[in-house]
Amino acid sequence: QVQLVESGGGSVQAGGSLRLTCAVSGSTFKINSLGWYRQAPGKQRELVARISSALSPNYADSVKGRFTISRDNAKNTVYLQMNSLKPEDTAVYYCNRVGNPFNPWGQGTQVTVSS
Repeated sequence: QVQLVESGGGSVQAGGSLRLTCAVSGSTFKINSLGWYRQAPGKQRELVARISSALSPNYADSVKGRFTISRDNAKNTVYLQMNSLKPEDTAVYYCNRVGNPFNPWGQGTQVTVSS
């Protein structure tokens, strides 16, 4: 069973930065496209950044130019560098496979941005 463990969240003021980390267990790490999702209170979970096994990134328009996704296949780890944070970035952030998510999801990591 694949395990997903997210960390690195916190509370910051608008304009601040955070770096999220996701440790992924399991031998299928290298062949999967992985992504960072977020879910704000009362809203559906959305995919904000994804990175393919070939290290090609893709971003939602809402975070483009501010967030950077990366992965370290040797460490089975995915990162999300978040800069110029806005209050609307406040959410619980999760990592998972794109297209066919692993179950169960990890516990997520809370990001709170104050104005």
